[in-house]
Amino acid sequence: MKPLSKKHESIEESKTLAINAKANALKSRGVKVINFSSGEPDFKTPRFIRDAAKDFIEQGHIRYTPSAGILPLKEAICEKLKRDNNLTYQPSNIVVSAGAKHSLYNVFQALLNPNDEVIIPSPYWTSYPAMVELAGGKPVLLETYETAFQIDMTKLERLINEKSKAIILNSPNNPTGVIYPRSTLEAIAKLAIKHDLYVVSDEIYEKLLYEGTHVSIAALGDAIKQRTITINGLSKSHAMTGWRIGYLAADESIVKIITNLQSHSTSNASTITQHAALAALKGSEADVEMMRNAFEKRRKMVLETIDKLPLLTADEPQGAFYVMINVKALFGHQYEGITMHSASDVARVFLEHAHVAMVPGIAFGCDDYLRMSYATSETDIEEGLNRISDLLETLNQ
Repeated sequence: MKPLSKKHESIEESKTLAINAKANALKSRGVKVINFSSGEPDFKTPRFIRDAAKDFIEQGHIRYTPSAGILPLKEAICEKLKRDNNLTYQPSNIVVSAGAKHSLYNVFQALLNPNDEVIIPSPYWTSYPAMVELAGGKPVLLETYETAFQIDMTKLERLINEKSKAIILNSPNNPTGVIYPRSTLEAIAKLAIKHDLYVVSDEIYEKLLYEGTHVSIAALGDAIKQRTITINGLSKSHAMTGWRIGYLAADESIVKIITNLQSHSTSNASTITQHAALAALKGSEADVEMMRNAFEKRRKMVLETIDKLPLLTADEPQGAFYVMINVKALFGHQYEGITMHSASDVARVFLEHAHVAMVPGIAFGCDDYLRMSYATSETDIEEGLNRISDLLETLNQ
């Protein structure tokens, strides 16, 4: 048989999804696993959104829509961007896709030519480098470990060359929970304009802030707005992960390419989900705030517990629902015959022997950390961290 696609056969499965699959496999064998790997709110989608979807189904008019989304939803997205982000867009600047991940995939397909470089602050969301490579580009990592996961502007500018095409921003950040302050965004905007870079601003966690206020880099002036693609969706804010709905806002020249691309790939996002998303954007955000408050309470619980555990440390996340746990002090320790040399080893020990699932930092470009999601119940958080505490107490005994 002739060889398969060389470009695609080198792409690995998402490590976060792989860990989740291993946890689910243990569960299927009757093991009670505490799963801290999933970036998925444990709340139900608010009832008024579910009801809107049911009503639309009962009407029976479930047909194809324009590839870029229905006009009322695009108008509601424009209203949301103006209200929350001080951004003025027209429906012609909006593309609705099957999740923010799909929006991001489309962006890199539209932006990149072979060997174009995309600067990605590291740690990074696990799919960014793969998406860049799938579009023929080259990921260039900007390490942030020595600056508390904040972007060092001197390091950033050193990475820029004639091949540089874009920089990815994700604030609040997955996996670190860091928020980039306005001063950093202003400095990045100046660099992007100076060096003719696009900015891909992934703002999917904007509603989950515990400190400060959210700033969209595209709102910092017309020059940076023209070269920024803002990505967002409803998965995290409205507990709509499985509904698969996301969107982007960008200059019409970019939107045209993405709309044409989407017309030949997925066509429109689910018609039912588009109408549910319209209800979400038009409705009350009381449930959004309820979830944010719950996550903030869990964040405090997680940090207070980790602070008491031996050999583990964690910085306080400012947003999203993840905490990066530094496990480097465990390297060299043994447990049940396993010597831990990396966070991947630690994750294996935690999953196989404490039945607690976390994502090793190698998935995000840093193997000294585990990412713990606290988008789960307080009961599970307490039990999972207690299991880890018990395991740590038996090391080398």
